[in-house]
Amino acid sequence: MSETEYDRNRIFLICTMALFTIAISMSLGATVATDLKNTFLDPIDFKTSATMIGEILGIIFLGFSVTLFLVSPFMDVIGMGRAITLAATLIIVGNAIVVFAGNITSGANIYWALWFGMLLKGIAWGFVESAINPATASLYPEDKTHRLNVLHAWWPAGLIVGGLSGILINYLDLNWQVALSIIFVPAAGFLLLNLGVKFPKTESSVLDVSFNDMIKEIFRRPSFFIWFGAMFLTASSELAPGQWVDLALTHTVGMRGILLLVYVSGIMFVMRHFAGPISHKLSPVGLLWFSSLLTSVGLYMLSVADSPVTGVLAATFWGAGVCFMWPTMLASAAERYPRGGAWTIGLIGSAGAMATYIVLPILGAAYDKAKLEAAGGADAFAAMAEGSPEQINSLIYAAEKSFQTVALLPIALLFIFGAVWYNDRRLAKMAAESAPGE
Repeated sequence: MSETEYDRNRIFLICTMALFTIAISMSLGATVATDLKNTFLDPIDFKTSATMIGEILGIIFLGFSVTLFLVSPFMDVIGMGRAITLAATLIIVGNAIVVFAGNITSGANIYWALWFGMLLKGIAWGFVESAINPATASLYPEDKTHRLNVLHAWWPAGLIVGGLSGILINYLDLNWQVALSIIFVPAAGFLLLNLGVKFPKTESSVLDVSFNDMIKEIFRRPSFFIWFGAMFLTASSELAPGQWVDLALTHTVGMRGILLLVYVSGIMFVMRHFAGPISHKLSPVGLLWFSSLLTSVGLYMLSVADSPVTGVLAATFWGAGVCFMWPTMLASAAERYPRGGAWTIGLIGSAGAMATYIVLPILGAAYDKAKLEAAGGADAFAAMAEGSPEQINSLIYAAEKSFQTVALLPIALLFIFGAVWYNDRRLAKMAAESAPGE
């Protein structure tokens, strides 16, 4: 399809708005996590309420992962436009279920209402990513790394808008349902903007690559599974702490933890617009190596931060580290395995989402275990007055332990990306030496 047959600028705008909306939803979800826990889950079982909220937040990533895995290879059949329309619809329905969970049901069943509403939002996210990443790769085949980073700059932009909106609503003493209702506006916006738009085919379709060929491309080149595995660790280093930061760090850094996420998102929004020049200088895998180094330092610093100053300093390292990870992983897969088509990109994204689904309940369990350990047992914790120094100290200890759990993950990436980077440079040197002289 030639460029004149579709409106490249409008399609890219739709893609950015769709991702922007998902990010607002995720940020507001993190903002109201404490409200959901205190209002609905503590009365069910205060000993495991953090684990439950971890499961509820995590189910978004399972829905995302499974949808991305199943939908990506059939994107040309489904159609990118239809996928985005379905995503907007699911966001609206899923968010409505969460907002009205207390009206829909009661008691322990509220857990399942929240779980199901979040699942629908995760499925919506899966349809969004299944469409927007191959769409961008098809729109800008000559500049994938830069354009995918620009696209995904609107993820942190959405986190900023969602986080600040949640804080403002809290300041105005409005309830959490009002905060989540904000999501309905951008969801309806990109749903309407998408009407009647013609999308390009995926790169694999342009190259006349069949579904069987996509599968063969992946299994014929087993190095793909290195990237698949690495995405487990990169996403766990970015998305899981992002969902946990407000609940865990508010008591440790002397400010709302969501403000750190907003600050980090600002760093990410600005820096992702410069991904192209940096990746050309270092190479994409070199960029990922330095990102992993900064991330490992930042996460450990967050686990021991005990003031606004140390919190912001730690968040600076973490934000600069995770900034390029997700889009550069997608772009690297698209560039190294082009015949894998949309499924290659989908598998990488699916791995990242699945990892976050696994890690969030682990963080919740680590938090629950640590808070009871610090308090001297479940009965002792239950006897503490709400907001008492003893309870706050227990929660501070729990936050440190839960963040230290995830801080080790990016260290493994230093070895993985270091080995790939070294091998790339070795192969490039061999190719240069074997090239005929002028």
